[in-house]
Amino acid sequence: MAVPSAVAGLLRRPARLGDEVYSAIFSRIMALEIAPGAKISVDALARELGVSQTPIREALARLDSEGLVVKTHLVGYSAAPQLSAAQFNDLYELRLLLEPFAAAKAAQLMPDAVIGQLEGLCADMGGLAKNEGLGAYAQFAQLDMAFHDQITASTGNRLVMDALARLHTHVHLFRLVFNARVTAEALDEHKRLVSALRQRDSVGAQAAMTAHIEASRERFSARYRQ
Repeated sequence: MAVPSAVAGLLRRPARLGDEVYSAIFSRIMALEIAPGAKISVDALARELGVSQTPIREALARLDSEGLVVKTHLVGYSAAPQLSAAQFNDLYELRLLLEPFAAAKAAQLMPDAVIGQLEGLCADMGGLAKNEGLGAYAQFAQLDMAFHDQITASTGNRLVMDALARLHTHVHLFRLVFNARVTAEALDEHKRLVSALRQRDSVGAQAAMTAHIEASRERFSARYRQ
């Protein structure tokens, strides 16, 4: 998976240029430097990052698939709109219906090696939670997305996987607030969840996921109380 980083000036060449371009645009969107709903100029980004239009278009297509960018026919790309309060509430209602089920199922089915991968993601996120700045925050958001996606994938339930994938939950949520509390508290909740998975405790995993989602709702809902 790509590792996001804040990019100042021209990007390095040639290693993993596509990933670097993706990370640069991802970070700008997460920082709201590219405002929700704003038109995205391929030419301007190419000049700013010192690359051709090809990696820019590839990165925007990837961001489109992740729900952060919208491509409109004959118009081009724009940043996805921010979640409304109603959409935020609807999203959490659906998460509470699906993700605790996914965690309980994963406790039964997830291979030990995959649980090890989740523990590795927690370790990586732990390192990022100690850092300040947008680069670390954006990277944490991507790892958080991978963490939840892996749990969902382990259910083997295609309908649940597709429903959660279409929400693009985590990248949208992390755009709402840039706050170290989000990363530190989420990390502790992830660890409790992984512990239940490691113990093959379906009831405990379901409860840990429910508690995590409810705590997440409280953290991000501050955006709508301003």
